[in-house]
Amino acid sequence: MEPITLTTERLVLRPFGPQDTHRVHAACQDPDIQRWTVIPSPYRLTDAELFTTTLAPAGWQDDSAYGFALTLRGNGALVGALGIDRRSRPGTYEVGYWSTKEHRGNGYVIEAVLGSARWAFLSLGADRLEWRAEIGNLASRAVALRAGFRLEGEQRSGLLNKGVRRDAWTAALLPSDLGLAGTHPYVPGRHAPRPNGAPDSVRRPA
Repeated sequence: MEPITLTTERLVLRPFGPQDTHRVHAACQDPDIQRWTVIPSPYRLTDAELFTTTLAPAGWQDDSAYGFALTLRGNGALVGALGIDRRSRPGTYEVGYWSTKEHRGNGYVIEAVLGSARWAFLSLGADRLEWRAEIGNLASRAVALRAGFRLEGEQRSGLLNKGVRRDAWTAALLPSDLGLAGTHPYVPGRHAPRPNGAPDSVRRPA
């Protein structure tokens, strides 16, 4: 896919480029970003250069991942990063994000998540946008919940971060959550009643 640019009320979401290398490197010196995301730690200038000049453009070229620099309309300040990655299941994508320390608390990432989610549903044909974060990453969880994601549970060993497997929270956003139609009809499931009023737990015969 050719890289595209999205706009929201306060932001421009544009593809990363070489001009972002030093700003990405500076932002990713934040210990919280290094702790909770899968970026290398320590994060060197060569890591930022690889991301902005090779990895991010390659995701657009092979339709595997769509990375956006989150910048303020007007002065172009970098306030964060967001990526939408294609999953193996049809119509399923995953969103991930981080925000620069000095711009947190302004709702910029929530705005970016909602804007990119609408684009994924309308232009990529996504029927399900997933979010995962290591259990304990309360900031990422707060963004997801405020953007309308519904928590679906926990995954044991659901994330691999710097060679260590971690338990993860999972959540999802659907087109209908934003008042949009999906590419396929969606019928929410209902829990079938247990026969004869049996409890949910299954008892083994003595």
